Amino acid sequence: MSFKSFDLLPNILENLRVSGYQHPTDIQQEVIPAALTKRDIIAVAQTGTGKTAAFSLPLLQQLVEQREKGQTLRPNTARALVLAPTRELALQVDQSFKTYGAGLNLIIECVFGGVKINPQMMRLRSGCDVLVATPGRLLDLISKNAVRLEDVQTLVLDEADRMLDLGFAPEIDKLFNLLPKKRHTLLFSATMSDTIRELGTRITVDAKHISVNPKHVTVRSVTQTMHPVDKKEKADLLIHLFETNDWSKALIFVKTKKSANQLAKQLNLSGIPADCLHGDRSQRERQLALQKFKDDVVRVLVATDVAARGIDIEQMPLVINFDLPKVAEDYIHRIGRTGRAGQAGLAISLVSADEVDLLKKIETSINQLLKRELVRGFYPNHNVPETKLMSAKKKKPHKKKLAKLKLLQQESGREVKELAENQDELNEMENDSAQLQRFRSSSDQPMKESTGRPSINFKTAKSAKKNKSNKGKSKS
Repeated sequence: MSFKSFDLLPNILENLRVSGYQHPTDIQQEVIPAALTKRDIIAVAQTGTGKTAAFSLPLLQQLVEQREKGQTLRPNTARALVLAPTRELALQVDQSFKTYGAGLNLIIECVFGGVKINPQMMRLRSGCDVLVATPGRLLDLISKNAVRLEDVQTLVLDEADRMLDLGFAPEIDKLFNLLPKKRHTLLFSATMSDTIRELGTRITVDAKHISVNPKHVTVRSVTQTMHPVDKKEKADLLIHLFETNDWSKALIFVKTKKSANQLAKQLNLSGIPADCLHGDRSQRERQLALQKFKDDVVRVLVATDVAARGIDIEQMPLVINFDLPKVAEDYIHRIGRTGRAGQAGLAISLVSADEVDLLKKIETSINQLLKRELVRGFYPNHNVPETKLMSAKKKKPHKKKLAKLKLLQQESGREVKELAENQDELNEMENDSAQLQRFRSSSDQPMKESTGRPSINFKTAKSAKKNKSNKGKSKS
């Protein structure tokens, strides 16, 4: 199937060709035909599936057709509204509309917080065809009479689950009350929770439900591996990997803003140009960091999940999970930034013993076990046990419960076939455990000092230098 099958405008088809897109993705094949008929849509789709084009292409087509029928813009109004949870995602969506809509003479505006509001108010005076906005800033503009929603014909909620996670539910409710009751609505979410399901039911009419399996998204063109490592050794291992691999650039995910600052600083001290992206940085600082990364001024961008939502970088070769996310869906969001448009991608996770439960949830979510690779010199002292897919695991009875089951069997005179099987499994587990303990106690693993580099672990340069000096004395 090609984009021509959707009967899109020649300008849109040419813009897609110039952008290098020839064939629609799964989500685009489902959404575009339905959206062109103005059918309400509730879609479950992750980052990297092509969802932005899925709603922007039919919306651009409809706006041009409506204009040709005589519809005109009124001051301080918008014909289509796209709500996004973060400034970064709003900017990405805005850029996509401008790329796909080049030459269509449509007015596309983007508003978000963290910057001065007056320039945005000035741009909205003459009205716009598409308004991409974050909920908070949009309400600010409405309160100042800078924009009215009475002319909105199409509403798009992008990453609705993230908007609710960020606490925008009250703002979204206020905006819904200001929108026309008769409108075309498209809702996109990475997950389908009860809250999202209720929201979709409330704001759509006879919606078409569409879902793109996240398993297919993650395994199609992304090689996924994990390195077991002690938590305190993660920074050293990361630097070692950069020193021993020819990586042009990488996007690294951490779980806290503090970790983002510390890791970026440590990478720079080790000669690896890096910058960070998180919620405490100003809009100007975030845009500058992202631009430096795109322009190859820095090789590494360290980011938190919320700050990284909406990052759109072509040909991202590598994503590294320095910390595993607490939610399995966030793992899919993270690695969805590599391996796009059929290109090969690599996703590496550094996993410590305290993250095993998170690892199990991720592997179950994508229905595959991550390939394990031990790195010489960084073998973990704290065991990172082998995992199994949760869906394939059988619940093993406790010893006391097994004994009670045996007693009940004897008293009732019934034979329970599963009893012997469970006992065999239990014995096998005990044997495996004993063998593992013997192996760990007798294994002669290389010591980390063989790398010849001092321990880093988020310390200052001065502390790192002192550690190096102490190691030299101990060796002598």
